[in-house]
Amino acid sequence: MAIKTYSELILLNSFEERFKYLKLHGSVGYDTFGFDRYMNQNFYKSTEWKRIRYLVITRDNGNDLAFPDHQIIGNIIIHHMNPINQDDISESSEFLLNPEYLVCVSKQTHNLLHYGEEEFKDQNIIMVRSKNDTTPWNK
Repeated sequence: MAIKTYSELILLNSFEERFKYLKLHGSVGYDTFGFDRYMNQNFYKSTEWKRIRYLVITRDNGNDLAFPDHQIIGNIIIHHMNPINQDDISESSEFLLNPEYLVCVSKQTHNLLHYGEEEFKDQNIIMVRSKNDTTPWNK
């Protein structure tokens, strides 16, 4: 597996190219930490992680896949471009806190990168709402 970097990612000229570059082709239900889940939960609460998270959000201007004009509305996830595991945390691997291996993503993009369909999904979906669309019994 080739190491993915932020320097390579930002050379890609479209959101779709960046998405395909980072696509993990994962499967639902695959354990990455299993019973050692406490390790990554502790890591994501650490002062070091909070500091680097802030730096990455600032660098990417809060944009999805660091792509201009794709501002993330809501929670910003900092995505490890190269999946991490227990050894990365226990050995403080360079992939943990190096901004070269991190990028801002929306929750939707994050889920699609890990578990989405093969084809690219448009991130700019506009939902048209209508009266009682969530409560059809009120018609």
